[in-house]
Amino acid sequence: MQAEILIQLVHEIRAQKCETQALEIKAANQGCPTKLFDTLSAFSNQDGGGTIVFGISEKGAYEIAGVYDAQDLQHRVAEQCKQMEPVVRPLFTVAIIDGKTVVSAEIPGADIADRPVYYKGVGRVRGAFVRVDEADEPMTEYEIYSYDAYRRRVRDDLRIAEFAELSQFRPEAIEQYIAAVKKEKANTAKLSDAQILSLMGVVKDRKPTLAGALCFSEYPQAAFPQLCITAVIVPGLKVGDKDVDGERFVANKRIEGTIKEMVEDGVVFVARNMREKTIVSGGQRNDKTEYPIDAVREAILNALMHRDYSIHTEGTPVRLLMFNDRLEIWNDGGLYGKLTIDSLGKVHADTRNQVLANILEMQKVAENRYSGIPTIREEMAAWGLPEPIFESKRGNFVVTLKNNLHLHWPENGAIGGDLLDYCDTPRTREEIAAFLGKSQYYAMQSVVYPLIEAGKLKLTLPEKPKSKNQRYCRA
Repeated sequence: MQAEILIQLVHEIRAQKCETQALEIKAANQGCPTKLFDTLSAFSNQDGGGTIVFGISEKGAYEIAGVYDAQDLQHRVAEQCKQMEPVVRPLFTVAIIDGKTVVSAEIPGADIADRPVYYKGVGRVRGAFVRVDEADEPMTEYEIYSYDAYRRRVRDDLRIAEFAELSQFRPEAIEQYIAAVKKEKANTAKLSDAQILSLMGVVKDRKPTLAGALCFSEYPQAAFPQLCITAVIVPGLKVGDKDVDGERFVANKRIEGTIKEMVEDGVVFVARNMREKTIVSGGQRNDKTEYPIDAVREAILNALMHRDYSIHTEGTPVRLLMFNDRLEIWNDGGLYGKLTIDSLGKVHADTRNQVLANILEMQKVAENRYSGIPTIREEMAAWGLPEPIFESKRGNFVVTLKNNLHLHWPENGAIGGDLLDYCDTPRTREEIAAFLGKSQYYAMQSVVYPLIEAGKLKLTLPEKPKSKNQRYCRA
C-alpha cells in the first residue's frame, strides 16, 4: 500500500480501537515481536490475507508508539516469514505520523493448493492457524484434511461403504437409474447393468460406494447413522430460548432415508412448521408461505449434495433450525476448492461430490447445473424477503433465510374459525394439530394461543396449563 493509505489506516485503527479479521496490531517500539508465526499462518490461510501494523500500542487509546527501527524490523519480520511453509512474501510500507514511524506488512492469502501455510518449526499439525475475528486459532485436524483432500482430489463419495450391502439396494430404484443412464449416455447402452453401476460409481469392487448407499439403499442410516438431517424448531431468536411451556425445542425430528427422501421430508418439515398469510388481490385469495418452498428445497438439497462425506464428518448430520425470524441450514464442509462466497452461483466451481451429484441428476433430484444458489436468491427476492445469507464458518457452510419478522405473518382467519367450530368439543393439542395438518408447535403458537388471547378459546384446566389432561374449547 502507499504511505498515504497506511496513514489513513492508522487513523481508522485509532478511531475503532480494535483488531479485525484481517488486521493485527503490534507495538514494536522495544524491538521486533519474536512470535509472529501464528498470525502469518492465519492470514496466509484466508482469502484476501491480512495486514500487520507495527508501531501502535493496544493499551489505552491506541497511541502511536512508533517502531524501534524500521529497517531492522522489516529484516526480522522477513526472516520469520522464511520459516513458514511455503515461504510467506510480505509487502512492507513505511510512514511517519507525528514524528513517529509505523510499518505495515501485508500478508497475501496463499493459493488454495498451497494451504495450509504453517510454521516449519513445529510442523503442519501444530503450526497451522486460522483467523477467527481478531484471534489466531489452531487449525483442526479436519480443516487441515480439507486442504489435502482438495489438493489430492480425494473423492469421499466414491469410497466403499464398508457396512452396506448390495442386497440392501432397492431393485426398482436401480432399474430406473440404469434405464436413465442408458437413455442419457448413449455409450453405455450396450454395457451390462453391473458394468454401468461400476462405471458410474454406484458400486466399487463389488461393494456399494457411499454415494450408492445414500441413493439406493433401503435404509442408508443403518451403515451411516449420522448422515441424516436433524430438524428442530427454536421458540425464539437463539438456541436456549423457551416457549410458554418452558420447552427449548418444540419440534425435534430426525429425518432419514435416501438423499431424495431426506430432501422431500425436509421440505415437508419446514412446510408444516412455517406460517402462512392470506393475500387478496384482484378478488383472488392466495395463501403465501413464510419462505418460498423452492428456495427451501434448494438449500436442503445443496446441503446434502455438497456436504463433506469424509470419515472426519460422517458423525455429523445436516442441521436444520427454524427460529422465529429465520431458517438456518448447516452442513459440514465449507466452500470447496477456489470457490468464494462472492463467486457463489456466478461461476462453475469444482464439485466436491461428483459421483453423488451425477446420480442425483440421473434421478431428477438435482439439475447439477449450478442453479441452486441463483434459484434461492431469485425466490427470496420474488417473495419480497431479504437476500439469503451464505457463510463458510471453519468447516461449515450455512444458509440463512430471513422471514421479515416485522411483517407479523397473521394467521389465516378461516383456519381459526374452522378450529372454533371443531373445539365446540374440548380437544387435545394432538387433536388440534392433526385437524390443522400442522405441527403442534405451529398449531399452538400460530393459532391456539392467539385465539386464547382474543378470548375465543379457553383452557379446561386453566390452573394447570401444562397438564397432560389439558383440553382447549370454545370460550
